[in-house]
Amino acid sequence: MSLYLMSIYGDEENAKNFDREYEASGKKMNRGKSCVRFKKLDDLPLDVIGNAVASTPLAAFIEMYENSRRRQE
Repeated sequence: MSLYLMSIYGDEENAKNFDREYEASGKKMNRGKSCVRFKKLDDLPLDVIGNAVASTPLAAFIEMYENSRRRQE
């Protein structure tokens, strides 16, 4: 399974924080630019996932989304 986190794809500092927190959790990380791959829910450090989601304010997330759509048109 995969979980896609646009906030770590669109923000290098968030990605670094995510990697650091994930490593500190002691769980094995398998990720691409935005996707975190896992076999079962217990493989994910849910607090780290929550921090990654919460780290991007809604207005910034919407702006990232809208910018990504403009590039495709």
